[in-house]
Amino acid sequence: MRDAFSGFHPLVNFAFFLAAVLCGMFFMHPVFLGISLACSLAYSLYLGGRKSLKFSLLYMLPLLLLVAVLNPLLNHEGATILLYINDNPLTLEAILYGAASAVMFVSMLLWFSCYNAVMTSDKFLYLFGRVIPSLSLVLSMTLRLVPRLRAQLRVISHAQKCVGRDASQGNVVRRVRNGGKILFILITWALENAVDTADSMRSRGFGLRGRTAFSNYRFDARDRAAMGILAGLFAVVLAGLFAGQNTAVYFPLVTLPPLTPFSFVVYAAYAVLLLFPLIVNLQEAIVWRRLKSAA
Repeated sequence: MRDAFSGFHPLVNFAFFLAAVLCGMFFMHPVFLGISLACSLAYSLYLGGRKSLKFSLLYMLPLLLLVAVLNPLLNHEGATILLYINDNPLTLEAILYGAASAVMFVSMLLWFSCYNAVMTSDKFLYLFGRVIPSLSLVLSMTLRLVPRLRAQLRVISHAQKCVGRDASQGNVVRRVRNGGKILFILITWALENAVDTADSMRSRGFGLRGRTAFSNYRFDARDRAAMGILAGLFAVVLAGLFAGQNTAVYFPLVTLPPLTPFSFVVYAAYAVLLLFPLIVNLQEAIVWRRLKSAA
């Protein structure tokens, strides 16, 4: 599905994900965690469709439950003791903190999956290529490494399966031998690809002083408006932080800030901030339908 938010300037994309990740990591308030999880899941489903839904059900949901269950078994802090397991107290505060940590962890994984779909390597190089050229190149290549290795591994495995040498064919010894051969082929491909990449970069003058780079990005009025909206929403969220509305204490007792009219303003601003890409896509869809109906 076409993502209109990806068509914004890379600075707008990066600013949004930076705000989403920072807020999601440091705001442990249940309302903020719920908003972050819901928005990240919605955007991930919009970008990935059925594939993202399958990934969320098969991997994210079990991971959420695993983290939520492990924390109260390992963390015994808290004043409200529910029962004892092998002379270790199981507390209500540890259960709630484990659930909050699990929601935070899963939402971060979902936000980073959305980041990888929107912030391509050329966008990252465009933003940081001149400031930190070597580091930006390494980060860009690192982010691309795992998807490329997975794709090439699939190609090699299919090719070996055609000649009866896949890791899923034969007895245990033969499977291990076939798997080792596939791994050897993959490593050889990776090394040869690294040499080709180095030669290509050298022929294009990478690292030379005065070298220019082509970019097709322009920071226009739409991008300025988007940055202004994101900055305003983020300022409201920061105001809530300074007012103590974004924090929560789990030990020794769960303590949340009192609800005030300003609390709902902060919650609404945070929700609109994280829903900004979906709002942009909804607006784009409405405009497109109007144009089609008028044609």
